[in-house]
Amino acid sequence: MSENSAAPGTPTATAPGPQPEPIRFFGTTWVDHDGGYGLRRAGVAVGSLAAAVAACFVLRFAYEGLEIADVGGIVGMLVIAMFSICSAIAFRKTWEGFGARPQDPSREDALRGLKSIGFIGSLLAYFVRSLTEAPGEKLRRTEYEKARAQFEKRRSTRTGNPAARKASGRKRPKRG
Repeated sequence: MSENSAAPGTPTATAPGPQPEPIRFFGTTWVDHDGGYGLRRAGVAVGSLAAAVAACFVLRFAYEGLEIADVGGIVGMLVIAMFSICSAIAFRKTWEGFGARPQDPSREDALRGLKSIGFIGSLLAYFVRSLTEAPGEKLRRTEYEKARAQFEKRRSTRTGNPAARKASGRKRPKRG
């Protein structure tokens, strides 16, 4: 592979210091808002909204299937309530995930099934967030800038090769 075969927006290995974490659909274009960042954001917004609308149609067909099967009004109401509640929880958890890392990863794993049922809420959260920024950009930008500041601080405190420094009046015994 040549140097030019890397995908656009991926960090180069030659840059010193911390590297930005890639975001799904954006790579590392979120750092400088280059490489078609605006088009990607528009594409993600349109794509997530289209997927949410398509999912609503699929759920509507499933509900019509329940009506055709004549399972009763209570089952229909339970299905609607289940998808509504799961979508609301999935929206909230997805939205919180854009702003902070999960405190308890095991709890997030336990909610994975619930978020799968409420996938429309996750798609809508993705759509709403992509109207202002790449989903998760603010969190990753904060972490990246903090890591860069720490790297620069560590780097600036080092001055030269410590082995080349002159001894301060003491002589060290030679190792034999």
